[in-house]
Amino acid sequence: MLAETICSAASAAGLGIAAVTAYRKRFLTATRIAAYSLVPVGLVLTGVVEWVAGIAFKPSVWLGFGVLGLSWLLFMTTRAVERRSGTTRAERKAARAAGRNEAVAPAASAPSLGAGGTAGPAAAAKPQAQPEPKKKQEAAAPGDDFSDIEAILKKHGI
Repeated sequence: MLAETICSAASAAGLGIAAVTAYRKRFLTATRIAAYSLVPVGLVLTGVVEWVAGIAFKPSVWLGFGVLGLSWLLFMTTRAVERRSGTTRAERKAARAAGRNEAVAPAASAPSLGAGGTAGPAAAAKPQAQPEPKKKQEAAAPGDDFSDIEAILKKHGI
């Protein structure tokens, strides 16, 4: 009963403010104020105010809100941990599968990308040779870069 009286008083005050605003020739604002001031009376007439008052004073309802809050907290904690690790379970699985398949250029005898230690089975089969003179290495380096690029372009049909 008290909630209905408070809502009615708030609506009456809002309609009074709307009337003063309309008197000042600000009709659009006055209409908006009148619309807002009619909401509390509408809520009382539909029974929403009585329903909310009934919910607010039951301990079982507050216990339910507490359980929902705990559920939300646990969910957000798991999301934060997952984001902190940077990946989801599916992404980690895909990364492991991609790590097993080393990238190999079509015409290359050894993998072009991979772990720094070994280049693959072809490199393991070759005995370690003496390093070539610097001039030959410098001359060979640009050709190797272009052969990798050519292999990629051929692979894509360009």
